[in-house]
Amino acid sequence: MAVGGHPATAIVVGDGVIGLTAAIALQVRGVATSIVAPDDPWRGASWGNAGHIAIEQVEPLASRATIRSAPARLFGRGGALSLPAREIATWLPFGLRLARASRPDRFARGTAALSALLATALPAWRRLTDAADAGHLLREDGHFVVWETPETAAKGRAHWLGADTGTAMFRDATADERAMLAALVTAPIAGAIRCLGSGQIADTAALGEALHRHFVALGGRFVRGTVRTVDEADGRAALTLADGGGLDADVAVVAAGAASAALIAAPLIAERGYHVEAAAPDWPGDMAPVVFEDRSMIVTRFAHSLRAASFVEFARRTTRPDQRKWDRLSGHLDALGIRFSEPLRPWMGARPTLPDYLPAIGRDAARPAIAYAFGHQHLGLTLAATTGEALAATLCGAPPAVDLAPFDLARFAR
Repeated sequence: MAVGGHPATAIVVGDGVIGLTAAIALQVRGVATSIVAPDDPWRGASWGNAGHIAIEQVEPLASRATIRSAPARLFGRGGALSLPAREIATWLPFGLRLARASRPDRFARGTAALSALLATALPAWRRLTDAADAGHLLREDGHFVVWETPETAAKGRAHWLGADTGTAMFRDATADERAMLAALVTAPIAGAIRCLGSGQIADTAALGEALHRHFVALGGRFVRGTVRTVDEADGRAALTLADGGGLDADVAVVAAGAASAALIAAPLIAERGYHVEAAAPDWPGDMAPVVFEDRSMIVTRFAHSLRAASFVEFARRTTRPDQRKWDRLSGHLDALGIRFSEPLRPWMGARPTLPDYLPAIGRDAARPAIAYAFGHQHLGLTLAATTGEALAATLCGAPPAVDLAPFDLARFAR
């Protein structure tokens, strides 16, 4: 039974990084918590991302500038934005909502809200990784942004040095840093800057394993299954499973990433990203992530591999991957002279994205036993730890570290 507004039991739907951090935060607050998810290999965006703690990305991508730049960024023109014609019924309604969300007033409010949330991201990750005995997986070495032509370097440098980047800051790369970057590739490096304040997870799979162990050590439990419906009955959350079974708890948290829209109404789209990965012993083990901005690609050194990630493909979550995306990534790596010691391993995953590029974090006002945490787009890994802390505090009747009102799903009903 819930006592004084503090739930005694909770069910979290989803075992991605958002679901894990929310479940851990609830368990820390004394809520007996279960995670329900299929017993599938980790293939989602939680584990296939670039590993970048991107606290510098305080401006939502739902902006007039993003819309104006879209034609030049299309995949058919060599860019990273893919709007497949066969998926127009999926991305066109989303695009119209994004255009409405890009009004200057909404963009300003979104920037303020996202900036406040991002300011809490790294402190929350420090607390969580330390508690999970995984502090070694959190690196705070910043990252580099490089350009290959003087023209793009001048334009890109001016943008980042003049942008609102929250608690992070950019500076020009030093001569030693530029020499180090130049030694990694055969293509010319015409300009480079370094971000100070951003971070990286050194091994996303190891992070997932550490969070699983920590959750179990706190007394949490896993239930393997697929949730079909989440509802409220008699003031409690009631879930039905694909096998016909049911579960109930004082509160249920929908944190199923791009699959969340099947469980709770939200204008969510699968923003699909691609990566290739393999061992690359010549790339320094302590190298910070490098963004090759002319190619819209980030290259990250993980504990046992090098990963190159790119693309924003708006499509259904279940649509087959596009081989051309992996081919282009491979072509970029060849053009840069980045060598691997084994064949490239391809991956595609779906980022859960809402039209205003803000996450959904809160509880259903009409059904208080149902809460949610999804829609973190490119910032799922970045915001996972602070999202878990803030949501758990709210559900337990405590003030969160940041105002969650801007992330309420009710904003889409207005």
